[in-house]
Amino acid sequence: MGAHARLTIQSGLMAAVLTGLGGAPQDARASLNCTEDAMIVFDGSGSMSEMGFNLLDEPRIFEARRAMRKTIPSIAYYRRLGLIIYGPGRNDGCDSIDLRFGPVENAAPEIITAVDNLNPGGMTPLTDAVRRAAEVLDFRDRSGAIVLVTDGKETCGGAPCLLGEELAAQGRDLTVHVIGFKVRSDFFSWDSPEQEGYTDGTTVAQCLADRTGGRYVSAETVDELVAALQVTLGCQVIGLSRPTNGEPPSTG
Repeated sequence: MGAHARLTIQSGLMAAVLTGLGGAPQDARASLNCTEDAMIVFDGSGSMSEMGFNLLDEPRIFEARRAMRKTIPSIAYYRRLGLIIYGPGRNDGCDSIDLRFGPVENAAPEIITAVDNLNPGGMTPLTDAVRRAAEVLDFRDRSGAIVLVTDGKETCGGAPCLLGEELAAQGRDLTVHVIGFKVRSDFFSWDSPEQEGYTDGTTVAQCLADRTGGRYVSAETVDELVAALQVTLGCQVIGLSRPTNGEPPSTG
């Protein structure tokens, strides 16, 4: 099956998933185009290892790993993906932003290995991590997409709302989608005026989606995180099974 055929698979299925996540299909126009490179910005901060405090029966990272294994192989078959992980590092400080690689074809093994081997720790410099991803995508001259997977707030003094405005004003056509995974109130997060109005289940990072025409999707379970990744990264390949032996995923 040719590339054009692969990219015209059942757009109605995408619409159904979008509706189930509380949004209309037209709100996710950037998610329908697999010709754009995309960067995943993944939260590896210390809160991803939390359990108990947030009434979880296992650390967030365990569920996030399962969701990535389920979704990324099918998505990477159709779209060039890159990866940035923020949080853990030599100093676990606000400069711990790890560009693993820019967009490449068939990136699934590298992404899954990186997340599986991730030992969460450190702060949450999500604003600077998204800025770095935009630069990798050459956002001023090329269209592209960023999907930020985060469980909390900015803790390094960044201003996501201001960054969103900057990306919208300076970018050629950059869309930032934000997945809020098990977002909870955090008494130790950075106290920012931008945070006003954002409560449990949302995060100030929603500004990045609001300002760039992207989607904000809340996810509490593995299945919801899978659906959120498919909506924001998966173009028209929602519901496709994992590729096998180089063959395109089936729709059965």
